[in-house]
Amino acid sequence: MKPIRTVFRIWYDELTDLFRDKGILIFILFVPLAYPLLYSWVYTNEVVREVPAAVVDDSRTPQSRAFIRMVDATPDVAVAAHCTTVAEAEELLRRREVFGIIRIPESFTKDIRRGDQTFVGVYSDMSSMLYYKALLLAATKVSLEMNADIKVGRHLPGTTDRQDEIQHTPIEYDYVALYNPQSGFAAFLIPPVLMLILQQTLLLGVGMSAGRMRERFRGSLVPFHRDYKNPVCIVLGKAAAYFGIYIVMALYAFTIVTYGFSLPQLGDLATLTAFVVPFLLACIFLAMVLSSLVWRREDCILLFVCLSVPLLFISGVSWPWPSVPAFWKGVACLFPSTFGMNGYVRIQSTGATLSDVAFELRGLWIQTGVYFLLACLIYRRQIRLIADRHYRA
Repeated sequence: MKPIRTVFRIWYDELTDLFRDKGILIFILFVPLAYPLLYSWVYTNEVVREVPAAVVDDSRTPQSRAFIRMVDATPDVAVAAHCTTVAEAEELLRRREVFGIIRIPESFTKDIRRGDQTFVGVYSDMSSMLYYKALLLAATKVSLEMNADIKVGRHLPGTTDRQDEIQHTPIEYDYVALYNPQSGFAAFLIPPVLMLILQQTLLLGVGMSAGRMRERFRGSLVPFHRDYKNPVCIVLGKAAAYFGIYIVMALYAFTIVTYGFSLPQLGDLATLTAFVVPFLLACIFLAMVLSSLVWRREDCILLFVCLSVPLLFISGVSWPWPSVPAFWKGVACLFPSTFGMNGYVRIQSTGATLSDVAFELRGLWIQTGVYFLLACLIYRRQIRLIADRHYRA
């Protein structure tokens, strides 16, 4: 019973210190509560609409004007300017008054009447792939609609209109967007970012707490006290304080934020809870290990904030995992966010079960065990150092 009482006292001391420190409270309460809402509000439109585009109509025929009207009528593109030359349109693009150019060739109507294939040029500001996607979708949709309306001028003897249509378009395809039917950016980005926010705020909170301890106890992570003699009790007590707070934050992100902004939610709460437990434990123990590098409260901000964007890039979420170089795959696997983001996305977006994310779950439990042992070794060394310093004094 004594170790349990010791863990409880350390948990109480850590929790009390956390709620007395406004700086730490910002990272462990305000940021996990506010950031998910901020990101979700920014991307609430899901897809880019009404991308302003310039049109260069070299054909100037009823068919070309009909094409332009149909493009302008799509929700993806808004025709913002009619230019006489490509150079004029490129100047608008350079000034960022438009983000794309649609050029209709002079032979547009002639080619259609002869039954030849014609080409419509689509130029886009590739600084954002979303602009290109919107322009391409609009042009493709209008082209398919016009193709369906164009009647074949020369019919083969004994054939019907449908047979002629099949001859010109022998292969039809159905485009079905699985798991993200709107092809929305929020549904793609927000779920993994939620997991990354939990990890990064934990690293910052634990790091600032470690910096505060070093400032209070002359460079040591623990005080010279009878309750702080067992490294296992220290690690478990401190971890319990953060785990109690962050399990609430995780449930808030997975329920209120997810349902409030209509993000993918195919996974059940029991599966999510069973998955997030090892994720939070791995994050907490990793934070304890990395906090041994922190000597001042400000150090953790310099150390951990810069990790957020690289971790998102090498996790396999924003860039395909097979295309990530082997070295960076190894680096990514050191962080719980890699397994956490991929597993969470599969659970929420595809309705995966725990057996479906067994690889990610196994990785999180391995990280939990390894980082727990490392944290115990670090605090064991701290106990010895503070004891030696006390006896020498």
